[in-house]
Amino acid sequence: MTLKIEMLRGFVAVARTGNLTDAAVVLKRTPSAVSMMLKQFETHLGEPLFETDRKNKLTALGEFVFEQSQLELQHFDNTVRAIENFADASMGHVRIATVPSVAGTIIPRVFSRNTKAYEKVRVELRDMDSKSVLHELSRGRIDIGIATLRGNGSGLHSQLLLTDRFGVLLTPDHPLASEMGPIDWDALENEQLIANSLSESIPGPEAEKLHAGSRFSAHNITSILGMVRAGIGVTLLPEMAAISAGQSDLVFRPLADKTAKRQIHLIRKADSALSPAARRLENDILETVEDLVKEQRS
Repeated sequence: MTLKIEMLRGFVAVARTGNLTDAAVVLKRTPSAVSMMLKQFETHLGEPLFETDRKNKLTALGEFVFEQSQLELQHFDNTVRAIENFADASMGHVRIATVPSVAGTIIPRVFSRNTKAYEKVRVELRDMDSKSVLHELSRGRIDIGIATLRGNGSGLHSQLLLTDRFGVLLTPDHPLASEMGPIDWDALENEQLIANSLSESIPGPEAEKLHAGSRFSAHNITSILGMVRAGIGVTLLPEMAAISAGQSDLVFRPLADKTAKRQIHLIRKADSALSPAARRLENDILETVEDLVKEQRS
């Protein structure tokens, strides 16, 4: 006969209560079923676990088995609990990398809306540019990526998360800052552009021409904003990137060109299944963005 975890549980219940009747109540079984299980246990060991039939005093073997059984049951119950928690997404480890604008706006909102759901989940959040997000994802170093997807995205599962319009970021005293409405490309012909990795992704000949004449390029948002504040030139950024940078002392005016938009995708490896906790986070991100879009439209 092979010892089973329920035998240990039955024995511990009898040892703790001191009688079969109360142990049966704890185990939700009949006293006769508990008695039979206990006899099978003692037969397997070849020695009695209790000094008398009253089950209120353990033998030396019983004391040892009681001590070991409690440890094993605690370990078993903890293991089962951990497995169940992982399965229902209340435990786990999720690694996510996202472009800074989403890290500073969308992600905090995701967790603030679902604080209790992630109490036992370890979330590792990193912000980086889109190229780095895709690199980390291809190397299996992250579970979820949020980035602009260029090319065919081979081997990746992607879902459009949101679109973000580009605009011109300039100082309040700039002549274009006081005008109303979107800015046409023609209005930027004589402006000194501070190019950046985001603006370089804008399609079209007008954007290409403006970038071709640029003498300055910066890729760190702090450097970009610093150069704009210093009056060196203007820059082009997605609206969300401008907002997340906290540029309250600068003016953002959208471009009139409606094709000048950044597409941000929710990305994961196509051949890798997400853990339950990662799946929950993915769904929560989608729901948060959906609600945010509804709020902006209302």
